[in-house]
Amino acid sequence: MELARLLLRHPRLQGVAPLFLGRAETARHSTLAELHPHLMDNNGSCSLKVEPFSWELLRDHDLDVLFLATPHEQSREMAPEAIERGFRVIDLSGAWRLNEAQNRAVYKFEDEGSATAVSVQAKSVYGMPELHREEIKDAELVANPGCYATSIILALKPLLALGWVDLDRGIVSDSKSGVSGAGKTPSAKTHFMYAADNLSAYGVFGHRHTGELLEQLDLHSEQIIFTPHLLPIPRGILSTIYLSCKETKQAAEIEACYREFYQDSPMVRVFPAGQLPQIQYSVRTNYCDVGFHLAPDGRRCVIVSCLDNLLKGAAGQAVQNLNVMHGWNESEGLA
Repeated sequence: MELARLLLRHPRLQGVAPLFLGRAETARHSTLAELHPHLMDNNGSCSLKVEPFSWELLRDHDLDVLFLATPHEQSREMAPEAIERGFRVIDLSGAWRLNEAQNRAVYKFEDEGSATAVSVQAKSVYGMPELHREEIKDAELVANPGCYATSIILALKPLLALGWVDLDRGIVSDSKSGVSGAGKTPSAKTHFMYAADNLSAYGVFGHRHTGELLEQLDLHSEQIIFTPHLLPIPRGILSTIYLSCKETKQAAEIEACYREFYQDSPMVRVFPAGQLPQIQYSVRTNYCDVGFHLAPDGRRCVIVSCLDNLLKGAAGQAVQNLNVMHGWNESEGLA
């Protein structure tokens, strides 16, 4: 729904309605507004049909980019054929995010190691513009990052890139997400009676986004502990990250490090030293907000990173990648 909303309102796509495709059993005879009443407005969006998926339909509409908001296994099947048919792909699943086999093992892909999977993985670019903007521009396949991974990678990358972090003392990321992070399919742990008035940890030492942290931050598994938690709110992520610096630092140095690293990244907001972001500041936006507190000893540092898991953590970042791929303003349709 969020991806549809952003595409329908994107200034570069006015007058050229996106084609929405779905599973045959839900798409046939359905309008977009019937599936997502949130999208009803006066520009005709409510009458747009959601068509059953077919490659022929894509060909007939002469499309350029195919977004896959599909389960991991389905994206593993569809992305190779899409590329072969000449489409550029932005995949919102975890199917093609990971380069290392040991990190992909958590997904238990049936095609792991096949010639097709190896070939497609080699073409995949991790879709975080702040890190891979140049590669994304010409990519055939952009693997949209995970929501937790986005919040942690953007918070840590500037300090790690300068070698300021004492990795011998390790990094701890305590991350919390709203219930929508688990998707729309109800489960015992995400329905109201379980999630309301509750806070629970899950995926300890085994969450799917851990591999993204290791690969994108160039870390070993023993150098970072990442524990996700379920918050009793609809959406939003807050990651509190604990680390130590190798040498004594001043708060102004750390703030300058972040501002320089993200000076050309319009979707990252760096807070002044000592001020921390909150979920309510970034929810329903495509911003990732980053702030920090440095201890009086100049070594211990707490970083807080917030974003909307459905936007910067998913659909918004996918549209940000679309902008980069077409040479448009990176924040167009998002800010």
